[in-house]
This record gives sequence, C-alpha cells and structure tokens, in this order.
Amino acid sequence: MGGPTSISAERVEVRYRNKLVWKDATFDIRPGEFVAVIGPNGAGKTTLFRMLLGLHWPSSGALTVFGARPRRGNYRIGYVPQRHTLDKETHLECDKLVRLAYPGTRWGPGKRWRPLQWGPRFNLAAERDAAAQALEDVGAPDLGTKALGALSGGELQRIFLAEALVGNPDMLLLDEPLSNLDLRRSRELVETIHGVVRSRGVTTLLVAHDINPMIKCLNKVIYIANGKVAVGTPDDVLTSARLSELYGVPVEVLHDSRGNIVIVGGEDDRGEEGA
Repeated sequence: MGGPTSISAERVEVRYRNKLVWKDATFDIRPGEFVAVIGPNGAGKTTLFRMLLGLHWPSSGALTVFGARPRRGNYRIGYVPQRHTLDKETHLECDKLVRLAYPGTRWGPGKRWRPLQWGPRFNLAAERDAAAQALEDVGAPDLGTKALGALSGGELQRIFLAEALVGNPDMLLLDEPLSNLDLRRSRELVETIHGVVRSRGVTTLLVAHDINPMIKCLNKVIYIANGKVAVGTPDDVLTSARLSELYGVPVEVLHDSRGNIVIVGGEDDRGEEGA
C-alpha cells in the first residue's frame, strides 16, 4: 500500500507470558482514520494499545508508529486509559486537569511528558488557550470551572478526552470510553469523538464492546478474536463469512431495521450484540 501510514503492522505476532495472543497481523492505519478495535474479552485489544505506546513488543514481525518503532512517552499520541484513579471527593477543577497535561510544562496526572522547553512554546497563555480549545472541541467549555468529583460519567469522559487532546496529538488511543455509558450518551460521545477526528485530522483507535453506536462513523474495524486479527471497512469485516473464518466456527451477522448488528456465534456460541 502506498502513501503515509500512522500505524503499519506486518506479520505481527504477540505473546504475553509465553502465551500466544494473536499472530500474522498485517494492516495499515492511515492519518485521520477513525478505527474501532473490537473482539471478545481477553482477545488482545488492550495489548495492541500497549504495543503502540511502546510498553510491549511483538514477538515477531514489524510494527511501526509514524514510520518508527513504537516508544514510550511519544507526545504525538494522546491516550485515555480504561480506568482512571479519581477521588470522587476531589475539588480539582476540570480546566486544571486539562492544563496539567499540556506538553512541555510539567508532570501531571496525564500519561505524556516532554522535556521542559522554556522557549516560545512554554507560556501560560498558550497553555490556557490550548486547554480552552480542547474543552471546546469536546463540547465541554462550560465544565472548565467545575470540580471533577461533581461530574457524571459522560462528562468525565469528555474531560479525559480533552486532557488527551491538549497536546495536539496526531493519534488518539481510547480504551473503552463508552463503558458504563447508556446508549444515548454513548452515541453523543461518539459524535464528539468523530467531530474531533474530522476537525483535527487525528488518527483515532477506540476499543469497544458494542460497535453499534459508532458503526456509521468508522473508516475501519480491527477485529481481534481466536488468536487472529481481521482489518478492513465495517462492510468488509462484519460479515458472516469473514467472522466465521476468524473464529473458526459458524458465525452469523444479523442486521436490524435501524442498522444495528448482532453477532451470533463465536468462541462460546452465544449471541454478542455489537461484538
């Protein structure tokens, strides 16, 4: 495949504690693509993120991020983990949390750090403006002065997304941001994320169990199951034939009148809505 890639994998095999997670994964993710990472629990979805963040290495094959080997602390990647350690009684204001993640200023609760740069890049006005823009982009400009402990689950996810965006990354890795949200709030958050993908042109990978809230927004799906990885457009991957091949057992993909999908079959032969 020609042209630039944000992520390139060639025959990647992954092991964890000497156990095979998945193998023979070959795919490219291009700049500005919105990609869902789905599959059953324990299939290796979070392991993919760990590799992209330079925290785990393939046992064989080649994996590159922005044309280079993944490395820890890559400021070009914004990351929202599955779990945050947050005291519900905290009085820290949302704006302060987002500003703490601004690159080149200080250590903070965020996951990224860049060596201090005391030149033109480092000034309080730039930090303040970047935080305000990030909050605006996630539809939360009115939450800046509110305490984190007073927010709902959906509001917190917007703030965590703003925290990941404040450094103006080229890639977002979002690990199950839709968990614990109802269907309406899941769709609202997906629309927000999709808006960020379009306006900022940021490559975005989102781990989820239910693909239905975002299926209309996606460029690609990475489906991990049974030690294998299938990558392509939703229409290419989410078919009975493709998933039957992936699982090695008969799988049926059903569509309802609203365009939602239900996957029947798989590893334990139980129905799994939205994967």
